[in-house]
Amino acid sequence: MARSVDVSITVNGRRATRAIDVRTLLVHFLREHERLTGTHVGCDTSNCGACTVLLDGEAVKSCTLLAIQVDGQDVTTVEGLTGPYDGFGAVQEGFRQCHGLQCGYCTPGMVMAATGLLATNADPTEAEIRMALKGNMCRCTGYQMIVDSVRWAAEHPLPGD
Repeated sequence: MARSVDVSITVNGRRATRAIDVRTLLVHFLREHERLTGTHVGCDTSNCGACTVLLDGEAVKSCTLLAIQVDGQDVTTVEGLTGPYDGFGAVQEGFRQCHGLQCGYCTPGMVMAATGLLATNADPTEAEIRMALKGNMCRCTGYQMIVDSVRWAAEHPLPGD
């Protein structure tokens, strides 16, 4: 029999307190309890990176964490990113400018991994961008355009960055 626990996680700046099954993965908490479906479930094995979110500012795969493990912490999903580019942040705009998406399934995870990278390294080399994205898989093989998109974002920082 499943056991229920209360968790309180700040998601995109808003406190979310829910009673959940102790076995609930963070990705399922976000999608099912918070209705934030931009965080994708791609493989359930942490290989594809489609579920990448920021946990206290660091890019993590939300399919590898139980929601109770992040109780009291801050989570940012792709829906929580904003900026001056018609509401988009620099990484999202970079994807638009450089055609960094094809089918779009990997895009939220790629955007979140890139956002995490640029938060700690404002001017990454191409090798550093590729290293930061190595845990994210694009089945359409659009990697060069994704790297170009992240490079664009690094060259167009948001005010205050």
